[in-house]
Amino acid sequence: MKKYKILEDGSIKFRGKSLCRIQALIDFADVKAGDIGGYVESENNLSHEGEAWVYDNAIVCDDARVFHNAKVYWDAKVFDHAKVYYEAKIHGSAEIYGNAEVFCDAYVAGNAKIYGNAKIHGKSNISGNAKVYGNAAVFGAAEVCDDAEIYGNAEVYGEAQIYGSAKISNREDYIVFKNSWSSGRYFTYTRSNKMWQVGCFYGTGEELVKKAYEDSELSGKNYSLYVELVKNLEKNLENNN
Repeated sequence: MKKYKILEDGSIKFRGKSLCRIQALIDFADVKAGDIGGYVESENNLSHEGEAWVYDNAIVCDDARVFHNAKVYWDAKVFDHAKVYYEAKIHGSAEIYGNAEVFCDAYVAGNAKIYGNAKIHGKSNISGNAKVYGNAAVFGAAEVCDDAEIYGNAEVYGEAQIYGSAKISNREDYIVFKNSWSSGRYFTYTRSNKMWQVGCFYGTGEELVKKAYEDSELSGKNYSLYVELVKNLEKNLENNN
């Protein structure tokens, strides 16, 4: 059974191709029969099976596919040979293209761009103006935000939080630690911009230590140890190079 039809009226142009809106034929998920969705080029772009849907003014075209229970919202665009599937959600003005794949429970939003052969999966979150491309992969519960770039053969995973203008091209470009003395939360150091991401805090090592001491003596002493550890590691790497 088909769950939607393509409307011929009100087509738009995208990358030189004519795209048309979709209209639901049956109720499923939060979609009701008669609801108007986003734009597709053909039925190959959106599966009739599962609860996958294209909402608002979102676009899916070329050989791109959205299937299983994936959702594409707002002004997001999925094109070229990209795939969005399982429970993945694409929001905002995000763009997924090339041979990129976004799947599992991954969430991509803002003005983020995922392209090349990049893969975003797990419960990862990509937002802001972040870019993930090349053969890079982001998975687990990792977050990539702001103007950060993940590329090459880099893998960002686990509880890593890559923020600011960080550039990650391999696993040595960031370090994830765990706060074992109080909250048990994870925190991340990125080497390209020498910045620390700790909960709601984002800044230099010196700023982190100052903030930690304002919270408590214990917190200040422990974060000082980690900042010094990283400084020593950086010095050793510079000496070896």
